[in-house]
Amino acid sequence: MFGYGKRLRELRKEKEYSQLQLAVLLKTTQSTIGKYEREFLQPDISMIIDICKLFNVTSDYLLGLSPYRDGYREVS
Repeated sequence: MFGYGKRLRELRKEKEYSQLQLAVLLKTTQSTIGKYEREFLQPDISMIIDICKLFNVTSDYLLGLSPYRDGYREVS
């Protein structure tokens, strides 16, 4: 996984959450959120799902596989 840390940080900042506020919402620690954002720690699948639900984005977007927050766009 590459880019999930940057995407997580951007999503958090858009909602104006601190790392601590996000940690409380995700039932984890501020340290863990910081490690996710710096990509020192990879979130497990259940955490990826929780993050995506919280920010209403796809896992592909969070993981840097798609530039689209709500899914793939058809190429015309």
